[in-house]
Amino acid sequence: MADKNTAQETKKQAWRERLYEIIFEADTPAGKYFDVVLLIAILTSVFVIMLESVESIDARFKNGFTYAEWFFTVLFTFEYGARILCARRPIRYIFSFYGIVDLLSILPTYVLVLESYGMESDELHRLGVIRALRLLRAFRIFKLGHMLSGAAELREAIWATRSKITVFLATVVIAVVIEGAALHLIEGPENPGFSSIPQSMYWAIVTMTTVGYGDATPETPLGKCLAAIIMVLGYSLIIVPTGLVTAELAHAGGNFTATRITTQVCPECMKEGHEVDATFCKFCGSRL
Repeated sequence: MADKNTAQETKKQAWRERLYEIIFEADTPAGKYFDVVLLIAILTSVFVIMLESVESIDARFKNGFTYAEWFFTVLFTFEYGARILCARRPIRYIFSFYGIVDLLSILPTYVLVLESYGMESDELHRLGVIRALRLLRAFRIFKLGHMLSGAAELREAIWATRSKITVFLATVVIAVVIEGAALHLIEGPENPGFSSIPQSMYWAIVTMTTVGYGDATPETPLGKCLAAIIMVLGYSLIIVPTGLVTAELAHAGGNFTATRITTQVCPECMKEGHEVDATFCKFCGSRL
């Protein structure tokens, strides 16, 4: 009997390990196929959410959107349950970043079911705020992070240039404060768009980012001159972060190629980003 129980336990453990390789890794054909199907499902569900937000389309295909939403919710629920089932430490997965994202992607649909059971009209009206949880379904797009192969390379490049980007952001903030204070002083309270320094700073940010809503415009000649300066400054500064990150990517490209990142996820700490020849997790030391 003991041998039989041991055999069953070994078989169960092997089944969980196989499921873990398929769901959390993409080194095998089955894992790659799972990721491709999951990618298509995520993009399709987000596309459905986008269409549902258009009133004319929603009125015409409301039932279809409802069926589609439940289909994707049930699909992602099974996926979430499978991840918990095969994870060596389920609690760590549940409270990990992607575990929380996976839960948030399915939770709103189930919460909204409460509107259909035992609720009076007044109560339904008060629970209308729950409809805002539909926006959380957009968290499904973050599940794409499981499949972004170049994410580690870009993350390292951004982290390597953090000090330069910090200096750049500080320069932008200083320019916005000075420009906002100057426009408030020049235009004065007579111009509603510059009635306060924070309001003037809002205009400076909008103008510097080349968006230019047009809800506030300088009227004095000096104010227009300062506006022209901040527009040119915006064009000059907006390319700086891109240039910094691109230069870092080009400089460190060889190193990233030499230390290619695998799709393996540590079964203990649920972190990824390991080299292809790694045997142990670089975060917790557990065997991969």
